[in-house]
Amino acid sequence: MTYQGARCSARVVALGLLMLCALGIALGSAVGSTGIESWFSALHDDTAWHIVWDIRLPRSVGACAAGALLGLAGALAQGLFRNPLADPYLLGSASGASLGVAVALALFGGNPFAAEFLVRLGLTGAAFVGAVLAVLLTLVLARGVQHTLRLLLAGVIVGVVFGAVASLITLMRPDVLQGMQGFLLGSTSFIGWNACVLMLGVLLVCLVLAFALSRVLDALSLGESTALSLGLPLVPVRVALVCVLALATGTAVAQTGLVAFVGLAAPHLVRSVVKTQHNWIVLLSALMGGVLLLAADLLARLLLSPQEMPVGVLTAVLGGGYLLWLMYRSQTSRAAP
Repeated sequence: MTYQGARCSARVVALGLLMLCALGIALGSAVGSTGIESWFSALHDDTAWHIVWDIRLPRSVGACAAGALLGLAGALAQGLFRNPLADPYLLGSASGASLGVAVALALFGGNPFAAEFLVRLGLTGAAFVGAVLAVLLTLVLARGVQHTLRLLLAGVIVGVVFGAVASLITLMRPDVLQGMQGFLLGSTSFIGWNACVLMLGVLLVCLVLAFALSRVLDALSLGESTALSLGLPLVPVRVALVCVLALATGTAVAQTGLVAFVGLAAPHLVRSVVKTQHNWIVLLSALMGGVLLLAADLLARLLLSPQEMPVGVLTAVLGGGYLLWLMYRSQTSRAAP
């Protein structure tokens, strides 16, 4: 496919994903505890209007924004490590964010999904600081960003240690146990407009930075020696990519908890549909992540209605099934003559 053809295909896919996001948000505003309801009644009923505008609509917009952050982070991680199995939680950022939220909860003594904007900002800041500290510790243990295998192993170690410390804090402070349980399972139930504004603002910043760094990802996809021959400053650019990855992951995790496989599956699905450069891959992965988490949120509300399934559990089950299918397809393709 030519360069112009790839760009045209990417634009068509982007338009389709934007339409799916809009459709998912519209459906999300009409899905309640008793199933799908007509949101036209909200125009004549103040209570229905409050439910749609203050509960369902921000939840759907927030799910789309959080999924977009995870999808963007997944595209950056896979491009940075040149590994299609890389995900946003690879460098211990999720465990670091969990530790930051556990510390914040122990200090605040409240629910992780409190509605006040300052508390939201504090939890997001704590999650971001925890994610950055985990990533920095990973970089120190790996002695920089030059050796990807050492970096991955260090990320696994840091993730285990930070997760253990978060569990220890939870045991020492039983009053935050319920809040941490909801955080670990992942939920979009308590996202409000303030959290939506926060996530959309961070998403915009991360998209701008990712676009600025996309040329380096294109060069890295050709090999590290090729990127060096082009005169690209790989070390500072890799540090910048890691920081953007931590910011996107920490913000999403702080608002929705640990939502698995969205950041891993979104870039996979994008690359299976269109082959293009990383500037489009980053944008399309963000849109795909928003669509995936919106779909999971809708299913979480509908499957056990009037009860609700934690969205993190649902994405883990569906994402695990998707990975098993990928493994089966790759094995059958190798076995075929």
